[in-house]
Amino acid sequence: MKATAKAHTNIALIKYWGKRDEDLILPTNSSLSLTLDGFYTTTTVDFQEGLTRDVFHLNKEEVFGEAYNRVSHFLELIRNISGKQDLYAKVTSHNEVPTAAGFASSASGFAALAAAGSRAIGLDLSDEELSKLTRQGSGSACRSIYGGFVEWKMGENPDGSDSYAVQIAPSAHWDVRIAAVNLSSNMKKISSRAGMKRTVETSPFYDGWLESLPKDLAQIKEGIRDKDFEKIGEIAEANCLKMHATTLGANPPFTYWHDTTMSVMYVVQELRAKGIPAYFTIDAGPNVKVLYLPEDEAVIEKTLREIPNVTNVTLSKPGPGISYLGVE
Repeated sequence: MKATAKAHTNIALIKYWGKRDEDLILPTNSSLSLTLDGFYTTTTVDFQEGLTRDVFHLNKEEVFGEAYNRVSHFLELIRNISGKQDLYAKVTSHNEVPTAAGFASSASGFAALAAAGSRAIGLDLSDEELSKLTRQGSGSACRSIYGGFVEWKMGENPDGSDSYAVQIAPSAHWDVRIAAVNLSSNMKKISSRAGMKRTVETSPFYDGWLESLPKDLAQIKEGIRDKDFEKIGEIAEANCLKMHATTLGANPPFTYWHDTTMSVMYVVQELRAKGIPAYFTIDAGPNVKVLYLPEDEAVIEKTLREIPNVTNVTLSKPGPGISYLGVE
């Protein structure tokens, strides 16, 4: 009972920041993302009769502690759905994403784990069912089930039955590019989960953030439909800044940014002043993602690489959804 799946990470253009239910991972707002072809996770799940516990290897190293517990807990959800509670798995995962550095490694990681694990144990889930399952491992992972532009609907039901992702437009709809600017691959001091919780509970700016989101979401969907790059860029950049402003209002306040984060933001704004359309967005980490159009790729890459303390720049196109590389 073995299966291998590949999932790509996504970058949120309308951010997910905050939960209404911590256990089921139900968000306080709907969000929208673009799946990227440049970052992905490949995971093999092998359910074996002789195992007495789950075993998890990431990038050829066995994992223990909190990361292991999250994976094993998620496998328990899959076992419960299948009715095979006594069957444990060997999980082997390879991450082409900097882990816990603001590059949404958990999105591709849990999407690949959900897809491979459900297939390996004999489940045949629809994309909607797989998205609901994946959400319970990592919220943003439910969007990585699909390629292209994807909306995660927050839903209203307490059981999470109406909280899942849907594709807004496929990857072939529009060739919008993303440059992922790597400043640090170090682990974050404050995880996304801890940061969200603190912000929701203590930031006086949080209510204003929530009130602004329905308009942001509606307008960016119009921009995607009309292929209006300036519109989606302006909305995504402003949405990002509003999200990070809520962390500065938390108690105690915190930020995921480094000084180089600010430098990249400034350079992007300077590019726009010179007539080159480019916009930034930042998830819960120091690294910056820059939206641009294909015709500006050469100057965008050169400019970003010249910024002091930028360690790498990875260029991405809109990426695909889940793919299965083998089922035995």
